[in-house]
Amino acid sequence: MRQFAEIAGISNPYLSQIERGLRAPSEQVVDGIAKALRVSADALYEQAGMAKPGEDPQESAVLEAIAADPRLSSRQRAALREVYEAFVAGAPAPTGRKRAR
Repeated sequence: MRQFAEIAGISNPYLSQIERGLRAPSEQVVDGIAKALRVSADALYEQAGMAKPGEDPQESAVLEAIAADPRLSSRQRAALREVYEAFVAGAPAPTGRKRAR
């Protein structure tokens, strides 16, 4: 653990706190850990089931559901992803208020 913390460029106690879920690592720390493991930071976020910084967790859940559905072909998954991302990109930003119907 100490050797890995040194390779990742963080302290051993901090790494231990991350491991136990007591601290959430910054993007810089995740990048250091990813580099030490020789994987991408995106892969770490994915394996942890976390949304990447700046990413909407709901959007991530939808994309994960599309990717996980065994009934879809790879072409269908790609098409659904593209349509979903186009809809989300064109949607107005949420205001935090609900509209009365």
